[in-house]
Amino acid sequence: MPPTLASLVQHSALKLTVRAGHEHLDRPVRWAHVSELADPVPYMEGGELLLITAMKLDAEDPQAMRRYVRRLSRAGVVGLGFAIGVTYDTVPDALLDAAREEGLPLLEVPRRTPFLAISKEVSAAISADQYRAVTAGFEAQRELTKAALFDGPAALIAKLAAHVEGWAALYDTSGAVVAAAPDWAARRAARLTADVARLRERTAPASVVVGDADEASGDRVELQSLGTGRRVRGALAVGTGAPLGTAERYAVHSAVALLTLTTERSRSLQAAEQRLGAAILRMLLSGQQDHARAVAGDLYGGLLDAPFRLVIAERGGDADAASAELGALAETMESAAARCGETVLVVPEAARLVVLAADGGEAVAACLAHAGAEGEEVVIGLSAPAGPIAAASAYKQAEQALSVARRRGKPLVEHEDLVAGSVLPLLADDAVRAFADGMLRALYEHDATGRGDLVASLRAWLSRHGQWDAAAADLGVHRHTLRYRMRRVEEILGRSLDDPDVRMELWLALKATSAPEG
Repeated sequence: MPPTLASLVQHSALKLTVRAGHEHLDRPVRWAHVSELADPVPYMEGGELLLITAMKLDAEDPQAMRRYVRRLSRAGVVGLGFAIGVTYDTVPDALLDAAREEGLPLLEVPRRTPFLAISKEVSAAISADQYRAVTAGFEAQRELTKAALFDGPAALIAKLAAHVEGWAALYDTSGAVVAAAPDWAARRAARLTADVARLRERTAPASVVVGDADEASGDRVELQSLGTGRRVRGALAVGTGAPLGTAERYAVHSAVALLTLTTERSRSLQAAEQRLGAAILRMLLSGQQDHARAVAGDLYGGLLDAPFRLVIAERGGDADAASAELGALAETMESAAARCGETVLVVPEAARLVVLAADGGEAVAACLAHAGAEGEEVVIGLSAPAGPIAAASAYKQAEQALSVARRRGKPLVEHEDLVAGSVLPLLADDAVRAFADGMLRALYEHDATGRGDLVASLRAWLSRHGQWDAAAADLGVHRHTLRYRMRRVEEILGRSLDDPDVRMELWLALKATSAPEG
């Protein structure tokens, strides 16, 4: 703790006497300053104990003293030390009354106590406080380092919360809370996700003191970004009841450095993992499952022991924007997997991203949520659940789903949805529509002359699988009339309705011309 007026009064060698402001002796003293100026305020910074002899003051003028003391108090001066036996034998009543009215502590300094002794005591106390703060900071650094090395980020967060006598929380790259201490702080930290999102938009390192939306909690929260590159790799929140002191600041800075080391992997390590992941993927796609398992080892082996999903994502346009958005998707999935102990294999390619993730896991869920985010231009194809032996099929499924997603203008398509759905939406393609229009144009032109309703008749006949009576009943015409119309269709198209391929093409053409968009 820094020196206070009370600690100076209690110092037996100084023999100071409190004459006014007894209720404010707990004020910390930042410095002891001697000034005989009639107006020393321009040279004050706040927090000073001002020492005077009133050599240039009319200390017996009540009005002058009220103005003098009021200016000192408003400038942040925490106390006034008045030396007796120099200019005045006692503290003048006018000065004493003004100090009492303003609530400014006034200390009587005996003649045998030089101002220098008070200044030296304040300086020594400040130095001792700073030394204690630095020592406490180094001790906190050792404890935090030990926690980070042996117990992980969650233990570090718990140690940090204890050191700052408040709470602390760690956020991952997606802005989700991954660790908080004490336990109740998780809900408090979750209310700051919007502030964390804004911090993530800034270049690391960055920090901000955020306002408290919940006035009942009454804490002050500092957010610190984690990461050394342009992208923020996470964030640290520290909540306290007051601004951080020197020791607490040391602890927070140490935590930021340690968490950055744990969250910011070296580029060489990241590149090595990506090369290993790419090799495993190539082995799986070429049918070498045993070799893939051997290479995967403990790093990726668990992923190959259960059903996985294969994700292919791509983003066209500007290369830098594509790299940034695909990188954001990779980080989102990796962070989600890390939070629950899942393994995820990420392989960046030229303009796309390939990911193997556990079926039904958090990484796949994060991928689905990311695809629905506003402003994202990444297109994603997701395979059905598969094992190592079916990896090649899963890759083809993901590519097919990706192709459909691009054609339909959707952010994500799952291959399972294509299998469970209808083939008709696939007909909503410009090339298919052009084929259908060309095939049926002659029939539409014929109907436009009013000489018959061949298109409707063909649709009814095909839908009834060539059953004349049922199709004629649907149209409300005689079956001979329908037979005549079908002969006209064959004549106009130059194709036989007895050919099953012709019937199939005509039916698909009719469906394509009425298939919904997207």
